[in-house]
Amino acid sequence: HPSVLNYLGYSWVEQRRNLDQALDMIKRAVAARPEDGFITDSLGWVNYRLGNYQDAVRGMERAVELIPVDPVLNDHLGDVYWAVGRRQEAAFQWRRALSFLTDETDLNEIDPDRIRRKLEVGLDQVLKEEGAAPIVYSNEGG
Repeated sequence: HPSVLNYLGYSWVEQRRNLDQALDMIKRAVAARPEDGFITDSLGWVNYRLGNYQDAVRGMERAVELIPVDPVLNDHLGDVYWAVGRRQEAAFQWRRALSFLTDETDLNEIDPDRIRRKLEVGLDQVLKEEGAAPIVYSNEGG
C-alpha cells in the first residue's frame, strides 16, 4: 500500500535511520502514486538526507509542482536548493513556506522560527547551531 510505504519510509528519513531501505520503499510508493505530491516530497527528502542533491532537487520541484502551496514542501525545496548552491531560490522558497502558514498548519510538521533563522543566517549556520551534520557539498554537475 503506497501510503504505508511512504509513511514508514518518511518516518525513517526523519529519524535518519534505514535510509537506503526508506529510499527503496518510497520509490515503490512513488511508482504506485506518481501524482501524489506528498509521496514525491518524501522521495526528494530521502535523496536530500542521502546527499543525492540533484535527485533531491528534481523530486522536490516535482512535489511543489503537484502541491504548490504546502509550507512543508516549499521549506524542503528551499533546503535542497540551498544544498546545490541556489541560495536566492532557497530564500524565495523559505519565504513562500512562511506565507503559506495558516491557523490550521501543524506546527509539529514545520517550525516557522527555524525558517526565519534560515533566512537570516543560512541553512549551514542553522545546522551548525542545532549540532546537526553539515551539508556535504560535492562537485556533482547540475
